[in-house]
Amino acid sequence: MATSPKAKKPDWTAQILAVLRSGNTTAAIAQIKVAPTHKDLLALQARLAQPDCAGTWRDVEAAVRDNLPLLAAPRLHRSP
Repeated sequence: MATSPKAKKPDWTAQILAVLRSGNTTAAIAQIKVAPTHKDLLALQARLAQPDCAGTWRDVEAAVRDNLPLLAAPRLHRSP
């Protein structure tokens, strides 16, 4: 029996940018609030700071800034 290669995790940052480009900032902000990891939020923040995106979605940038400390803090429980 052949083993299959490990499935690659989808790029969360690319998915959020696709939602933003579709014009649905409300959905993107909702996804930011339940981001999988602190590292994913940092990657999104870095991507939003690049020249082609900088300043385009200020409300999304604020949501990322607001949620970074929340995701970095230790929690007793986080619902799925």
